[in-house]
Amino acid sequence: MADICWDRYPRAAGLDIARAWLLLQRNLGLAPNTIDAYGRALEEYLAFSAIKDVPVITAPKGHIAAFVRDLTSRPNRRGANVVVLDSGAGLSNATLQQRITAIRLFYDYLLEEGLRSTNPVGRGRYTPGKGFGGARDRGLIPRFTRLPWIPNDEQWTKVLAAARTESFRNRMMLALSYDSALRREELCGLETSDIDPAHRMITVRAETTKNRRARVVPYSAATGDLLAGYLGRRRELSRERGPLFLSESRRNSGRPISKWTWSKVVEGISDRSGVAEFTTHTTRHLCLTDLARANWDVQEIATFAGHRSIQTTLLYIHLSGRDLASKLAKAMAEIHAWRTQTLREVLSE
Repeated sequence: MADICWDRYPRAAGLDIARAWLLLQRNLGLAPNTIDAYGRALEEYLAFSAIKDVPVITAPKGHIAAFVRDLTSRPNRRGANVVVLDSGAGLSNATLQQRITAIRLFYDYLLEEGLRSTNPVGRGRYTPGKGFGGARDRGLIPRFTRLPWIPNDEQWTKVLAAARTESFRNRMMLALSYDSALRREELCGLETSDIDPAHRMITVRAETTKNRRARVVPYSAATGDLLAGYLGRRRELSRERGPLFLSESRRNSGRPISKWTWSKVVEGISDRSGVAEFTTHTTRHLCLTDLARANWDVQEIATFAGHRSIQTTLLYIHLSGRDLASKLAKAMAEIHAWRTQTLREVLSE
């Protein structure tokens, strides 16, 4: 079980009830990334409350509203030249939702401990009589659902050209992240025992996945050739079984690479290619979209991706405007041919 990096959340570490809540989440087995997100959200809220001189335990709804306003009005810390975010502020809509969710769960904990009688962070409620099945009241922050971004053919070519200058290991990781639609944590968490070269399969262990669901996924023959070459290079760094991808730097030679290292690699590829939107998650989006274009069933794609819900899978299936235009043109051509044929039959009688 991973330790909590308390130096990242000094205010939460110094408040007994906040520290106890984060420890509870850790002990319940939440993913390290989730713990980190909760810690950062709580740290921001505690800092805001300290500025406003409002006790966290007795904070009223008005204080929560002020915190929301602060979140949604912040300038982007990366400057004015950043691409406009969907929230219209310095935090993405998903991050805003994440912050509020963490604070709501924290106050749920205070309720359970008998330290409060109400939760100042309201949650969506279904109200009978407002439509089929009832309607959900508006949340504190409007929720936006965006289609995942994927590169077009020209952008993908630029990304691959920029990746040519990367080490053999990094090129291998990029290929594998696409072939198997791996998340960053899943890719960096692979071990030598997870690879089945004979059948070109990968076992993605439950402890490395977002939803704690293991799965087995394939990879291509081309990636298999890259993997064989990389394993030879890996043996020069370490002959011990364990983490698949190892550092080649002088300072950390032979040590497992971290997800932060991989993020820096992808950021470098993005900068050199001029495709600013390219991230560690792009290859996953692109793979799932390509599977949809290849007429895979939604349930098959959900299994491949490791999604619990097909609704999540549908968000990842991004059909480009060109695909839709092609389908529309084909449909219109068929309709036009039918109308022409029926018109000819009627006029010829």
